[in-house]
Amino acid sequence: MFNQHKIYRVLQLITQLQNKPSKSVRFMATFLECTERTTYRYIDLLKQLGFNVQKDEHNKFFIVAENQSEEHFTNEEATFLVEMVKTVGKENLLKDAILKKIYLKSEISQQANALFKAHLSKLVEKLNIGIANNKKVVLKQYHSVNSNNISDRLVEPIQFTESYNAICAFEVESQITKYFNLERIIDVEVLENEQEFHNLHLIEPTDVFGFTERNGKKFEVELTLSLRAYILFKEANAGLEKYMTRIENTALYLLKVNVNNPKPIVSLIKGFKDELEIKGSKSFIAYLNTEKSLKI
Repeated sequence: MFNQHKIYRVLQLITQLQNKPSKSVRFMATFLECTERTTYRYIDLLKQLGFNVQKDEHNKFFIVAENQSEEHFTNEEATFLVEMVKTVGKENLLKDAILKKIYLKSEISQQANALFKAHLSKLVEKLNIGIANNKKVVLKQYHSVNSNNISDRLVEPIQFTESYNAICAFEVESQITKYFNLERIIDVEVLENEQEFHNLHLIEPTDVFGFTERNGKKFEVELTLSLRAYILFKEANAGLEKYMTRIENTALYLLKVNVNNPKPIVSLIKGFKDELEIKGSKSFIAYLNTEKSLKI
């Protein structure tokens, strides 16, 4: 039987893998404060429990979203059902599937999400302190999607994005203003050092995924989505909703959006290749043709 700390880790892992983007084993091990070997054991456990854990082309893990009803079991009801299934249905092959559904429809799942949101709230609070007091901060163990490494980043925080999913900050080492995704930050340390590079704080407009226009190139994306793809695209990035419209007299949706970095939208496309039709600018089509699994 798991002890309380192990259960907490499993809940953290589920919540991390249910949130975009996909996570590397190294990142998850750092976040959970355990070894990579232990992280693999937790992933195997989730698979045994029936969670649809998948790995993307970069060997990063994620849990495929499933539709859930709004009704939930209380903790007491969930505990009773779990014990009943473990005893009465001990040898039944349906046991693991039922246990998974009990978890998904219980307050335990909601509490796991609450833990994750509480973690993000603490990060926002510390970054606000840095902004309000004109202090430098350290983004502890930031996970970079582009370089695929984890490192501390010394920055001067400037402002949050509209949805509070990223912080615009001046990175001291690179001398560049960047956007850092809050979900990829383990912790924030507010320093006593005053900010000193205000004249270099350049706030550039970002696309729906939080990327700035670094190379002067934009990618015009146009996709025809199934209803399922529409719902899951919206869940993956709420900002996409305003760029999606229903095609009259059909169950299909049209997504038209300009992006500065095509990688995030391509990651979504790869998950639903059979449920969408790809269109877009010549530059976007050319980029897709460099992706072996997406040549059109």
